[in-house]
Amino acid sequence: MKKFLQKKLKDQKGMTLIELLAVIVIIAIIAAIAIPAISNLIQNSREDALVADAQNVLSAASLYFAENGGATAFADDTPNVNNYIETTGEITDFNVTKGTPNSITFTGTAGSESFTVTATKEQLDAGRSVLGSATTPAGDGS
Repeated sequence: MKKFLQKKLKDQKGMTLIELLAVIVIIAIIAAIAIPAISNLIQNSREDALVADAQNVLSAASLYFAENGGATAFADDTPNVNNYIETTGEITDFNVTKGTPNSITFTGTAGSESFTVTATKEQLDAGRSVLGSATTPAGDGS
């Protein structure tokens, strides 16, 4: 029996065409499931980064308001804005209005989508959901 199995195994030289096709079909099914999931993860992380950029701008505005007591607005065209924030990331323009709480209006891009948002710190702290609930599309991002 042992010699019979050894002889059979020795004669096999590779995979059959059907076995190869089965492997290719399985890989294609896995890829079809994985690729959309990965692209959604990438877009979600870009949107999270946009919200984080807005939180950074809002923090810089709070510092600006603390140092300039009479100021009521902090915007991308504020003199010496770079003294308070090094980079705004994917935010193209912003305006923070002093109040209780401070509110920010910003326009930014996350991947191929552009957003115009008006929000407070509490809404930004809630995360990416602020983009879906408080936005109007600013364009298709192209």
